Amino acid sequence: MTRDLSRLIRPKSIAVFGGKEARRVIEQCDKMGFTGEIWPVHPKNDEILGRKCYRSVADLPGAPDAAFVGVNRQLTIEIIRDLSARKAGGAVCYASGFREAVSELADGSDLQEALVTAAGEMAIVGPNCYGFINMLDGALLWPDQHGMQRVERGVAVLTQSSNIACNVSMQMRGLPLAYIMTAGNQAQTGLSELAIAALEDPRVTAVGLHIEGFDSIEALERLAMRARQLKKPVVTLKVGKSEAAQLATVSHTASLAGNDKVSSALLERLGIGRVDTLPELLETLKLLHLHPPLNSFDISSMSCSGGEASLMADAGVRRKTVFRALRDDQRQPLRDSLGEMVTIANPLDYHTFVWGNRDRQTTAFTAMMQGDYALNLIILDFPRQDRCDATDWVTTCDAVIAASRATGAVAGIVASLGESMPESTALALMADGVVPFCGIDEALAAAEISATIGKAWSKPAPAPLLKTPADDGEIVTLSEHEAKQTLATFGLSIPQGKTALTAEDAADAAEALGFPVVVKGLGVAHKTEAGAVKLNLGTREAVLAAASDMAAVASGYLVEKMIGKPVAEIIVGALRDPLAGPVLTIGAGGILVELLEDSAILTLPASENAIREAISGLKIKKLLDGYRGGQKGDMDALVAAVAAVASYVAADAAKLEELDINPIMVLPEGSGTLAVDALIRRRNQSL
Repeated sequence: MTRDLSRLIRPKSIAVFGGKEARRVIEQCDKMGFTGEIWPVHPKNDEILGRKCYRSVADLPGAPDAAFVGVNRQLTIEIIRDLSARKAGGAVCYASGFREAVSELADGSDLQEALVTAAGEMAIVGPNCYGFINMLDGALLWPDQHGMQRVERGVAVLTQSSNIACNVSMQMRGLPLAYIMTAGNQAQTGLSELAIAALEDPRVTAVGLHIEGFDSIEALERLAMRARQLKKPVVTLKVGKSEAAQLATVSHTASLAGNDKVSSALLERLGIGRVDTLPELLETLKLLHLHPPLNSFDISSMSCSGGEASLMADAGVRRKTVFRALRDDQRQPLRDSLGEMVTIANPLDYHTFVWGNRDRQTTAFTAMMQGDYALNLIILDFPRQDRCDATDWVTTCDAVIAASRATGAVAGIVASLGESMPESTALALMADGVVPFCGIDEALAAAEISATIGKAWSKPAPAPLLKTPADDGEIVTLSEHEAKQTLATFGLSIPQGKTALTAEDAADAAEALGFPVVVKGLGVAHKTEAGAVKLNLGTREAVLAAASDMAAVASGYLVEKMIGKPVAEIIVGALRDPLAGPVLTIGAGGILVELLEDSAILTLPASENAIREAISGLKIKKLLDGYRGGQKGDMDALVAAVAAVASYVAADAAKLEELDINPIMVLPEGSGTLAVDALIRRRNQSL
């Protein structure tokens, strides 16, 4: 159910319930210039801060658009029930002692369910929640201090944590904050729903989420789609581990995937940016507030110090951003403005020859910004305002602004030390359309994330995630032969092979297939460790000996034609993630699984383009491309093999628990692929 939250977050009338917290809400609304009605409700007081007090919800002069309920948990439920009956727009439930406190309060979970039932169709935020701040209208259902100012447009930041919200409100980075919202327990209304409501406000430019746990995959998909439609980016700081129990696995797939990697793949699929730190979140939101998502990862950098240029270059190694080489038509204008002693490159150290000279700096910055870079950065750490004269630094700012205006390029000034960007300077730069970045790493993170969103939005919107509930039933493990035959029906190529019960049968099968062959023991999970794999057997006698050696651990044998040396070995796996559903893992296979830890996650359904892109991002792609003059691998066949596996996973999603194909042998270009080992764990086996 999707609720209309517009009355709640953009109220014209606010009811407040409780004592000191309710009083603080009124104080904050008055301080920030809220022009709507405020109705205190209190059983004993006649007035609060000059406003008449009402005794109950029934006594209110109308149905409030929003209510702050700052009373104990039992009384909260009663008031929410009365507000819902009165058709209020929504309420913030401040009280704690609900589901977050079940270890201390046995009735916490029951009370939370009672609260949701009492709310009915009315939206509630919380419980265990500070509420929200709307600085566009001066409407604050917020019982505490904050560091925000009224704005005409800006970004929204949402979090489950009230303390994180308080901290963000105190930022001094020049970021215009339109909304700060907390979600508490998300008993009814989750972060994604609140974020959609914020996006719908035409004065909001972008949204940042601090997420401890996803509320609903469907709500997250709706948020991503609405963000794309409105061209308003969403960025997340996702923290914590999945709450789901770990899989009892017998393969590499689960360890390669990891819940955090799945979260990243899910967000990337949806076109939602992901940052690692709060500073990165705020700096990325600055960029996205001023400019649409970047159209490429190409950036430029200029500074008046070789040391700063080196810092920027080294920081770029860890990022997808690219310091693309200068174009030929840029070199001479840069040489003319900077002189012969400057090395013309990107990043560029322009020395101090033009320091304090606005005209020459403007010329140089303009020449750089004409290079069609997605983002142009100038490193500039400002002197202390209480002890130094910043005149020449202001001159540089003016030159950057002038060059950006002349070229229409996206520009940012980067303080390598965050504290070296004065708030007054940051605000002035934002007003002129130049991004004031606090920190080199944060600036490059912002560029990378903005470009990642731009790349996602340049493609068609993704199909809805595969959502197939898991069947009940006992989990069974198919034999390698059964697993391969199952996958072969979906188009996966497997070696020629035969099963055998005895060593003599295995030898007969080998002669029928033709030597050399591989003999494997059936019913053994980790064959190599158990000595249940023998390779390159060229005679009947060798097959008999190999089968006899593994008879103690094997329940039968699988005899297959030996395959020539591949270009590369790839692992493809699948498992069921508690949030994203069935997902695929692709990575370097064979003995390289543990050594390289080189893998990518694909959420489903996945197009062939998405599969190809995931493979292209692996380290082992160098082998597939013909490393050091070697043969190229059959990339098209590998993509087709992964697509075949994805088709099987989609078809068997309700029963499949885990899949591990390790390795798929990628043969030379034009020769295809072969899956030489496979494991399937599924429910309710039927053959």
